Amino acid sequence: MSILTIHSETGFEPYERYADSGEIAAKLNEIGVLFERWPASQPLPNDADQEAVLATYAEPVARLKKQYGFQSADVISVAPDHPERQALREKFLAEHTHSDFEVRFFVGGRGLFYLHVGDRVYIVLCQAGDLISVPAATPHWFDMGERPQLKAIRLFTTPEGWVADYTGNAISRRFPKLEEYLERLG
Repeated sequence: MSILTIHSETGFEPYERYADSGEIAAKLNEIGVLFERWPASQPLPNDADQEAVLATYAEPVARLKKQYGFQSADVISVAPDHPERQALREKFLAEHTHSDFEVRFFVGGRGLFYLHVGDRVYIVLCQAGDLISVPAATPHWFDMGERPQLKAIRLFTTPEGWVADYTGNAISRRFPKLEEYLERLG
């Protein structure tokens, strides 16, 4: 189940919580973030390669490419046995921005996006079927968890993809990582 919680930038408690995908989309739309649920046109095996994943979601990917001018799409897959999982996790845990949209569609697994907008932090638990588009210049960070299990389509407007511009803000240390977040929500 997808979840959105909204917090003061000073810390996790107290918070607002939303679990309905329509409510999540509406709340995120208020800050310029696109959130959608995409059904698969056909079932995908867990070991589906990039070509199979992109073929399954060809129609919605084409729609977003046309709508936003995306030039390329690829698939990232990180499993608990990925040799660089800890380094990848650490890279995304620090608050950063991009000069471009950061778009992810979760084909499988899950991940936690933290969006720092104004004096609030929006935490979005994305799962299989969720699309999130973080606007350019929006401070955010991401946690894939200690034992990551995710497969996601990424969309880019430039062939080289996005580059992280780290803000130097230590805000991410005030918020729980994926496993603790799930535990706190019960």
